Amino acid sequence: NLRILEIDGLTRHAYASTYLDTPGLDAYHLAAHARASRFKVRRRTYRDSGISFLEVKTRSARGDTVKDRLDLALASPGEHHRFAPTTVRQRTGHEIGALRPVLEVTYDRTTHYLPASGSRVTVDTALTWAPLFPDGGSTGGERLTLPGYAVVETKTTGRPCELDRLLWRRGIRPTRLSKYTCGLALTTPLPHNRWHRIVRDLRALTTPALPTLTTRSL
Repeated sequence: NLRILEIDGLTRHAYASTYLDTPGLDAYHLAAHARASRFKVRRRTYRDSGISFLEVKTRSARGDTVKDRLDLALASPGEHHRFAPTTVRQRTGHEIGALRPVLEVTYDRTTHYLPASGSRVTVDTALTWAPLFPDGGSTGGERLTLPGYAVVETKTTGRPCELDRLLWRRGIRPTRLSKYTCGLALTTPLPHNRWHRIVRDLRALTTPALPTLTTRSL
């Protein structure tokens, strides 16, 4: 059986994620060099409800991944600015200063649940990447969309789920895809040797998108 998440009568939900990084793009370069201890910061907005969270995803030297989040509607302006640097320092030991918005990603998500294995499957469509200036404007990088394709992610307890096996039988193998790092490599001239293959494949599938996004700095 396959169940679909439904909220207020909707099964497809609109997301917007603004990724933030240091002026030197520390988060990007730590991932590019596969550092054991790294971080990622984003402001995620559930566009149907307007609810926003500031999220910090960290990976420790031991390989543990943790996601901390701050409800922006309940936090003070001071908390907005302190949350990410404090969390990154406590989780990874990295000292970071002010962050700036560098990439906005929008997409529509449908979430499925597989009761037999307790697995979740997310299907993202209408995926669009837009590089940003620190003040929220365009970097001059290419704004791209992925029309007619879906990004499918299976979230299991460690063992392959039913959908994993179905995809394998169809010849579809899993690929590592970070919406932030691969998106920034795709839309800007940054070096991307680690993601060369996936960026090459994405570039063959993407098309320029019309400038319809808006953003604001924290």
